[in-house]
Amino acid sequence: MTNIADGKALASKIYEQISSEVDGLSKIPMLVVIITNDNEAGQIYVRNKQRACEKTGILSETIELDANVSEKELIGNILKLNKDELVDAILVQLPLPPHIDTERVLNAISPKKDADGFHYINAGKMFTGQIPNTVACTPKGIIRLLDEYKVKLEGLNAVVIGRSNIVGKPIAQLLLQRNATVTMCHSKTKNIETFTKNADLIVCATGQPEFLKGDMVKDGVIVIDVGISRKDGKLCGDVEFETVAPKASLITPVPGGVGPMTVAMLVQNTLDLTKKHIEDNQKKYITFL
Repeated sequence: MTNIADGKALASKIYEQISSEVDGLSKIPMLVVIITNDNEAGQIYVRNKQRACEKTGILSETIELDANVSEKELIGNILKLNKDELVDAILVQLPLPPHIDTERVLNAISPKKDADGFHYINAGKMFTGQIPNTVACTPKGIIRLLDEYKVKLEGLNAVVIGRSNIVGKPIAQLLLQRNATVTMCHSKTKNIETFTKNADLIVCATGQPEFLKGDMVKDGVIVIDVGISRKDGKLCGDVEFETVAPKASLITPVPGGVGPMTVAMLVQNTLDLTKKHIEDNQKKYITFL
């Protein structure tokens, strides 16, 4: 019988835990989101993030910039936030306008205020086995969801479809850290079904609606669907749920699976950065004394 992983319910549980921790802090955590376009999906994501913060007592501020904003002005805003002692976490909503260098902007954020875990220092620490300030939200949420359903990752044959810096590469690394055997597939992989049919766990992050189909997986597979798109007027993921779910032992739905966990991990990252901020300030105070 297929077990459907309820990311929405787990996210609610995480918010309750975060809220209780926020109540005990010496300062209220603050997240600032910068959005540079009028993209509808981006606006929806920002609203979801704001609502999630409100549930936990975390302050959230949104800075809306015109899509024609210069890279210099955008980075200038980030540098001011880096110096602001009230701000604990900064997020730049992607995608950025095409005239802006995304990597340069993301790396302008202080690694100690990097809510998304995209800064090269945090990403580099994760890939070299060190402890980063934050881990990218979607991969972190996937691992948290698998833990909730008591999936033992050690020794599993895991296939990650998609090699983005946001999902594919970091989730592959997190799975390796849990001693899974990881194969990465992508747009240039030949005969991809030869890999997916042997997989115990598949993380599908292709951005292609209903890419993974039932005849590409084996019975008992665990499937994590990262995508969200519209097809024929309805929401769907990167997995053809109707054909894959009957063969899966555990599968994430769209919506209600990975999406809510991504937002929950953003809030978790904000809390974690705030706690580090408080700790750093305490160390400075002790040193001053």
